[in-house]
Amino acid sequence: MTVMRLAAAALATLLTATPALAAELPDLGGRTVVAVTENAYTPLNFADPATGEGIGWEYDAFNEIAKRLNFKVEWKLSSWDAMIQSVRDGQFDVGMDGITINDERKAQVDFSDAYMVSEQFMLVRADEDRFSDAASFAGFADGLVGAQAGTTNFYVAVYSVLDGNEQNPRIKLFETFGASVQALKSGDVDTVLMDSTSAKGYIGASPGSFKVIGGPLGTEEFGFIFQKGSDLVAPVNAALQSMKDDGTIDALNQKWLFDYKSAH
Repeated sequence: MTVMRLAAAALATLLTATPALAAELPDLGGRTVVAVTENAYTPLNFADPATGEGIGWEYDAFNEIAKRLNFKVEWKLSSWDAMIQSVRDGQFDVGMDGITINDERKAQVDFSDAYMVSEQFMLVRADEDRFSDAASFAGFADGLVGAQAGTTNFYVAVYSVLDGNEQNPRIKLFETFGASVQALKSGDVDTVLMDSTSAKGYIGASPGSFKVIGGPLGTEEFGFIFQKGSDLVAPVNAALQSMKDDGTIDALNQKWLFDYKSAH
């Protein structure tokens, strides 16, 4: 049996062995929870190229949380720039898009406990040899960074790679994260900053197109977001902890961060 099949078997075992655990968790009585994501952040959430169906780490994780807490998930899509505001206003019950937990966002929404810890890296084209890290890129006057406004990737580019000027013309803004990566691939920008999880996904999905250079530029924790005071936070945290304890989170990491990379 291949490593991938072993990991898939382990995940299937974990996902079917949850009823006993679920008995110890809150029961939400079959209610419907409206969840929103962007479908543009491989491998956390993206559209399956074959079917168009939303798939990824966050889909699997939250669908498993729903099973353990006995609720139904109604999936919706939103652009990144509208997501936090729409969850804050109650349009959706929960949002997810590799959203970094920070104090500014905590003032607007409630976060779950962290479900993933990641670091920011510089993704470049596979044949890039003009710079090798953040310092040499900063000195490469013609180099352009692709980013989405208001994201962690944008702020790390501004303050950890460039000069702290959020209007720096070396930053080229895109409406979606996927569009910035496509611009990198086509040569319109020279680097895109992203967490190691997403970098592995893009490298795996397009072999020979990209590589990571330099060291980590910061550590970030991802969490689900909820309207302030949401009664979902505590149950979701309990389910997340149970998934960490029984190895389900590790199995999801294997499936999406390692096996997905090697299979694409």
